[in-house]
Amino acid sequence: MAGAIVLAGGGKMGGAMLAGWLESGVAPGDVHVIEPQPEVARRLAGLGINVSAAPDKLPATAETVIFAVKPQIMNDVVPHYHGLAGGETVFLSIAAGCKISLFEEHLGQVPVVRAMPNTPAAIGLGMAVACANGATGEDQKARCQSLLEAVGEVDWVADEALMDPVTAVSGSGPAYVFLLIEALAAAGEEAGLAPALAMRLARATVRGAGALA
Repeated sequence: MAGAIVLAGGGKMGGAMLAGWLESGVAPGDVHVIEPQPEVARRLAGLGINVSAAPDKLPATAETVIFAVKPQIMNDVVPHYHGLAGGETVFLSIAAGCKISLFEEHLGQVPVVRAMPNTPAAIGLGMAVACANGATGEDQKARCQSLLEAVGEVDWVADEALMDPVTAVSGSGPAYVFLLIEALAAAGEEAGLAPALAMRLARATVRGAGALA
């Protein structure tokens, strides 16, 4: 994963991926993060990462640009990175629902990878599925795979339409598991268990069942 990495958005998912990259050996000085939140920006800068509030101090070139901002602002964000389009730069999006065509519209026929990670990436146990456009070469796919693997498992699909069921199963799935845990704990509490014990049982049951599966 050598070369400059530009990360647009250092929030929860972007931050989780960033932590995984640093743990895997990426040099902080090779990472450029665009993060408008002052508190988050200060924390990242303290790690030796290049941080700016807006994309006006981007490196001249980058091997990989990762978009980790909210889907609803993606159309406003992407055009600012047009200057990095060209050469071997690959653009990796982890925003739910943002199609590859959105990035091609703003950046041209450049290498684009659309990925759907999930929240367990925060503890290195994520599951991500990715889909690449025709301009993406094997080396660029491998680069994106390495970045995604820093926080969990990775698989690929050739048909972008499959990213919708992927989002439903693994992207949204953790929220339903959390709901199941809450429901189990509530049922136990209603049956007479102390709240703390009911929650412990629910969490341990789901954790153990997942490992057994």
